[in-house]
Amino acid sequence: MDRRWALIVHGGARTIAASLHEANRTGCALAASAGSAVLAAGGSALDAAEAAVRQLEDDPTFNAGTGSVPTSAGHVEMDAAMMDGSTLEVGAVAALSDVRHPVSVARLLIAETPVLLAGGGASAFARSRGIEAFDVPAAAETEPQHDTVGCVAMDMSGRFAVATSTGGLTGQMPGRVGDAPIPGCGFYADDQVGGVAVSGDGESILRILLSMRVIDRLRSASPTDAVAEALGEMERVGGEAGIIALDREGNFGVAHNSDHFAVALAASWLLEPIAAVRQEELKGYLSRG
Repeated sequence: MDRRWALIVHGGARTIAASLHEANRTGCALAASAGSAVLAAGGSALDAAEAAVRQLEDDPTFNAGTGSVPTSAGHVEMDAAMMDGSTLEVGAVAALSDVRHPVSVARLLIAETPVLLAGGGASAFARSRGIEAFDVPAAAETEPQHDTVGCVAMDMSGRFAVATSTGGLTGQMPGRVGDAPIPGCGFYADDQVGGVAVSGDGESILRILLSMRVIDRLRSASPTDAVAEALGEMERVGGEAGIIALDREGNFGVAHNSDHFAVALAASWLLEPIAAVRQEELKGYLSRG
């Protein structure tokens, strides 16, 4: 068995105030540590990705879980998803308002027939699986946010998993669903290729199936080239996006056209997680083009 493992997390593609740069680096590093602890102990990519995103959902620095923002009606609607790269099974939830960790509800759906449950259906499913109701307070944001969080993990067996979670846009129309819970748009994982998770303007990402464009390129290009080329496709529809990716060798790819992109890398060959809010901070750690 190859003992190599790798994991990459992101806390959102957006403009981050200078006063919050360190909080974003620290939060992503903690999430990467949570996921890497699972992988270093021989755990699965699914467990690692879930652990990393749960950490981000608990951190009010990020727009997910406890950091979610209100719709125009003044309440929270969260989306989340997980995907198993071995089986291509997906679990996803949308417009979920009453759990602390929507990513864990998505994880439970991987074993079920429905791929995606929304609103009351997602809440009822969570209750049926023993997840207690939790009153998620809406974060005090004054501007629309699009900082979905995500994780891509590769375990020692070469299995991939991806997880995403988002607290939506401030003031969004109730019932709006972005790219985060939609496979091929906000995420994708395939053991034969690698994994990808994205953040940004959900409507634009949906229109061009951004994650699938990365996966297609990973079949023949490095992660660095794959994410950069796919990001270039955003010019057709406009909007900001950030992309993280891993290939089958555990090489990292990161690209964004937003001012900042909170990211952390962890791997069996790194001494500790490497966190950044600008791509240039990751120089030397990303795959060569």
